[in-house]
Amino acid sequence: MARVLVVGSFNVDHVWRVASLPAPGATLSGNYASGPGGKGFNQAVAARRAGADTRFACALGEDVGAQLARTLCAADGIDLHAAVVADPTGTAGIYVDAQGRNCIVIGAGANAALAPEHVAGALGDAAAADLVLAQLESPLDAVARALDAARAAGATAMLNPAPANVAIDETMLVRADILTPNETEFAALVGRHVGERIDADAVASLDQPRLHALCRELLPHGSVIVTLGASGCFVSHAESMPRGDSAPCYRVSAEPAQAIDTTGAGDAFNGALAASLVQHPDRAFVEHVRFASRYAARSTEQAGAALAMPYLSTQEMAGQGDA
Repeated sequence: MARVLVVGSFNVDHVWRVASLPAPGATLSGNYASGPGGKGFNQAVAARRAGADTRFACALGEDVGAQLARTLCAADGIDLHAAVVADPTGTAGIYVDAQGRNCIVIGAGANAALAPEHVAGALGDAAAADLVLAQLESPLDAVARALDAARAAGATAMLNPAPANVAIDETMLVRADILTPNETEFAALVGRHVGERIDADAVASLDQPRLHALCRELLPHGSVIVTLGASGCFVSHAESMPRGDSAPCYRVSAEPAQAIDTTGAGDAFNGALAASLVQHPDRAFVEHVRFASRYAARSTEQAGAALAMPYLSTQEMAGQGDA
């Protein structure tokens, strides 16, 4: 049975590598490739390739994209639980520049038809899962069902509040035990739920007490990990639940990488964090964060999203790093 249960999206990615990201009205030349993606699928692949037994719940069409999802899940040993709907399988258009930066346009397709009832079916044996991971590329009622089922079964409910343009209310936040925004998503959450305007580019430069205070306002009962790209990440715990750490908040430095494509790096972090948490529950939380950071760094050294997730175990990924 699955130990990590990922509920989320599957997309067929259409990727153009260009010298610079397109501006309005521009026509550019680039190199094209197509492959699998979607935040849910990316995270499921990362969790599986990082060593965890993984189930993936999603919605697919009846098309070539759906066949691709089934083939890839079978190849990686992911337990696919797919609702088949009339809409086409989701798609994404991705542009990646010479520095590895990207911009993305998503066509939700079947992903928008994922129903709470299907999620409930996928989570029918959630008592055997240690962690349920969801994002915001699926309908919010399905995401809510996933997080509720996790907590009801005694599993950890982990929410990656991405993409940043999807607004969620406090009732969604309180469902999460662990929240994993990047700096853009964190700034959006703070603006909506704390009422303070913060520029996403300034999040990494906020001092530790200020970041910790904002995290505690967002999720008083749980842990918040803010991923900050080249600035590493910031971890904030509820005082009553430090998850084995010696401090309630701290920073973890970014891992060095020869990055060529940052598409899916956040998904790599989330999937690897979930995998590490379920495989080594007795380790301090900082060790899980270090592992996820190393895994995400390695994912940027290959082009693509899901297919760039490295086949590495937690033992192979053991390395250096200080909180």
